[in-house]
Amino acid sequence: MPEGHTLHRLARALDSAYGGTTPQVSSPQGRFAQEAAVLDGQVVDGSWAHGKLLFVDFAQGRSLYVHLGLIGKWFVLPVEPPGSEPPATGQVRLRLLSDTRVADLRGPMACELVDEAEVDRLVRRQGPDPLQPVGGLNDPDEAYRKLRRSGKTVAELLMDQTVLAGVGNIYRCEVLWRHRLHPLKPGRSLKPASWQLIWEDLVRLMPLGVRTGTIVTLDDVAVDTEAALERGELPDVPREFAVYKRTGQPCLRCGASIRHKVVAGRNLFWCGNCQRRT
Repeated sequence: MPEGHTLHRLARALDSAYGGTTPQVSSPQGRFAQEAAVLDGQVVDGSWAHGKLLFVDFAQGRSLYVHLGLIGKWFVLPVEPPGSEPPATGQVRLRLLSDTRVADLRGPMACELVDEAEVDRLVRRQGPDPLQPVGGLNDPDEAYRKLRRSGKTVAELLMDQTVLAGVGNIYRCEVLWRHRLHPLKPGRSLKPASWQLIWEDLVRLMPLGVRTGTIVTLDDVAVDTEAALERGELPDVPREFAVYKRTGQPCLRCGASIRHKVVAGRNLFWCGNCQRRT
């Protein structure tokens, strides 16, 4: 399932392609035909994400709500030649089409036409998003209160979207390693200082994923990436991690073997030697 930075990056692409315009909206597959007809030719006010939820706001208080789930795909691609209509391939639930851009949505877990009240309800069900400004509903202290009330492991809670929105398997494994936190400790034992380190780390690292399209979790890669972005360059970021999918390999910090365990149906990776902090 795409992590939150992917949805924010997609929202930016949709906003750039269709914001302020009146794209054609259709459902080549037919499953979203009635709703697409309502949106067809309406002005797109903007696109945005909260965690793994994506919204495209149209005029008159209507919004398109999309959750990609495990297999959903949505790309914004150029139309060649401009003004043509590319053939729809596969099961295209939803298509946004302008003279220069086409975005075909395939296999989403959710694709719905919703009003402002439903948008508010959907967002309120989520935890705070490290990619959103702090304030109002986006309160990291509320996430910590939920953690402290739970006997579930920290590893499980960091992936619970009602606790913390947008964090997936890679970020949770890597950020726990970065701060030497044992992933199987109960949430109620997590200290405030440890939670603050997790939140601040996600606030720093996840925007790099939005801007580059690649998850960045290693300090040297993060520093190089930040420097390149500051120079106005888009760096080619290596897909390298400290513990994720490195079972049996040496820890980059202490040399001990990386461990693996399935927790709540997801693969968890950590260093049993240096991630002992409770």
